[in-house]
Amino acid sequence: MQRDLASMAAEEPTTRRVLVAEHPRLLKLKEMFNSKFGSTPKFYVRAPGRVNIIGEHIDYCGYSVLPMAVEQDMLIAVEPVKTHTLQLANTNPLYPDFSTSANNIHIDKTKPVWHNYFLCGFKGIQVELAEICAKSERYIGTEGGGMDQSISFLAEEGTAKLIEFSPLRATDVKLPSGAVFVIANSCVEMNKAATSHFNLRVMECRLAAKVLAKHKGLQWDKVLRLEEVQTQLGISLEEMLLVTEDVLHAEPYSREEICKCLGISVEELRTQILSPNTQDELTFKLYQRAKHVYSEAARVLQFKQVCEEAPANAVQLLGELMNQSHRSCRDMYECSCPELDQLVDICRKFGARGSRLTGAGWGGCTVSIVPTDMLPSFLTNVHEAYYRRNSSSLALEKHSLFATKPGGGALVFLEA
Repeated sequence: MQRDLASMAAEEPTTRRVLVAEHPRLLKLKEMFNSKFGSTPKFYVRAPGRVNIIGEHIDYCGYSVLPMAVEQDMLIAVEPVKTHTLQLANTNPLYPDFSTSANNIHIDKTKPVWHNYFLCGFKGIQVELAEICAKSERYIGTEGGGMDQSISFLAEEGTAKLIEFSPLRATDVKLPSGAVFVIANSCVEMNKAATSHFNLRVMECRLAAKVLAKHKGLQWDKVLRLEEVQTQLGISLEEMLLVTEDVLHAEPYSREEICKCLGISVEELRTQILSPNTQDELTFKLYQRAKHVYSEAARVLQFKQVCEEAPANAVQLLGELMNQSHRSCRDMYECSCPELDQLVDICRKFGARGSRLTGAGWGGCTVSIVPTDMLPSFLTNVHEAYYRRNSSSLALEKHSLFATKPGGGALVFLEA
């Protein structure tokens, strides 16, 4: 089944009436809200966590990704007020309360604080949600592609989704019944809004697209994404990999060499192409980034095909695609870290048919495909090998290792 954003925009938001007293988390949230603000929430919002099964760092290059929502979620209690003051509070005491005038929203990109993410969404509520949420995140300085926001809105229980862009659309992907997906947190944090790692990769992909387009006689100055080069050339992903091998070299490109390739000045490169927090970068790895993107985009389609054909060895085939994805993220995109690599190795050692980093990388989580009958021993062994032997991660262990099924999308809860 395929759903697109245009059809969803015509629907009412998904709402569900619940007895708050029967849901401990909602009840706790209601009580804390009342204690903090002296009133009762008018409604609650659920946003699911998500995991990208395969297709890392390619959504902002124009390519399809294959995520699913997980059963774990975030809850928000809301009360509309007649004043022009936004008041935000978090149940976690590590995140301080915040208030600001709704008429004068200012987001300081140099300070990655928790409430900025709410403010980003607030600046975007006048337009269609899934697409604007991707744009809204850019107020905080992150040049993302829209996968996270799309799966949060489009997810349905029991199925992963192939998310395609321009236009945004989602197709069901039935995962094999003989395996589960396990999320494991490396307990290494990386705030992608606080560093240039993420945006540098976006810019390297953009520059690679422009250099490839210029070499092939395309209108390079209009090209922003690697997918556009493939589409305009009308060739396969496998052929694009050959073009990448032929046109780009493995050594890092200096700003001066890129300018020579494109026939522009360094000042034009800095002000017209690079993002604010990448303008002072001196070198760019175009070959490695393009090679990752085109090969990863091909793996997404291969993953979907295996799921559709459902051969007897589907779990093994899907696992190998996930393993290839991690190697490419580690070696070509350089977005892994020692802890993620260690965790991936541990997961494979104890029965995962495939394991890879998921999300932006440089920390965060892995996702592993594990045969259902091996799940109990897998969880026990990974717990012992990674969390028990790492004192810094042991405190976070309770919420750091869990199996999940595909969950549903965002919901609004009304009290019955």
